[in-house]
Amino acid sequence: MACIPSFLAPAWGRLILVVVLGAAGLASMAATETGSAVVLAPPADSQRVFICTHSFMTFIAKLLPPMAKAGEVGYVQVGHQMIGGSQVIEHWNLANDKAKPALQEARVDTLILSPTVQVPDAGIDRYTRLGLAANPRLRVLVQASWPAHDDAFNTTGTVRVQHARAFRNTDRNQLDAAGIERMRTAMRVGWGAILSTQVAALNDAVGQEAVRIVPVYEAVLSLRQAIVAGNVPGISSQSSLFSDDLGHPTVPLMVLVAYCHYTALYRRTPVGLPVPTELAGFGSQVELNRILQQTAWAAIAPTLGS
Repeated sequence: MACIPSFLAPAWGRLILVVVLGAAGLASMAATETGSAVVLAPPADSQRVFICTHSFMTFIAKLLPPMAKAGEVGYVQVGHQMIGGSQVIEHWNLANDKAKPALQEARVDTLILSPTVQVPDAGIDRYTRLGLAANPRLRVLVQASWPAHDDAFNTTGTVRVQHARAFRNTDRNQLDAAGIERMRTAMRVGWGAILSTQVAALNDAVGQEAVRIVPVYEAVLSLRQAIVAGNVPGISSQSSLFSDDLGHPTVPLMVLVAYCHYTALYRRTPVGLPVPTELAGFGSQVELNRILQQTAWAAIAPTLGS
């Protein structure tokens, strides 16, 4: 089994949270194109969603419903299951796993997963096969998260140089745009390539493109480059995006990640959605919101296909 580089594997405390919600429908999806509302092969009007996650994605369970409502698309949260620092297989192995029965009963349209630590992750394959057996139209979205901390790479982005001391959040401010780009390359040719190979093989095995990767790390690294360039109002340092040394997100990064998932889930741009209430305390919140939306769309749109 190939392992994720240690800079992607923080030693989170173990926390399990399970939430299962009723299937109350929301507003139906508007399948038209207007100005900023670009729609690409939209899914069914109302998406019934189950989320199996760790702390780098758990917040989308709160952020996605109001975004969907604002975008006039349907969102029903069937369940939300969180284990800190988890692989997907750890959710599968839970004695009280709520995702399996929801999939077996065909109550899920889209399953959102978030691997970490080790790839390939057998949990992705098992949930996908189980869900497709009951619902052949099931979609599985797999978050490719951002690095938990920065490292120095050689010009090919393949060699890690150990820090002489423990990594600190403020160390992120030392990385320039070129260094961020080297980290992006390392993600693409290393861990990201392993995950992509797993997903491609799984889709071949099930005979359809049921599983898609949501490359959240692409958006996060692009936002950091924009901060370095001084193009993000109200955010002057890269470390402002993170709440601790391990890379847990602050509100702007949470919103960016949620916009990435909105784009992947509905195959439409988030540009034009109103400012989330979570950004209310930030200066230049309208412009900041627009930049977060544009950054998410630029990162995820190329993965949507036809």
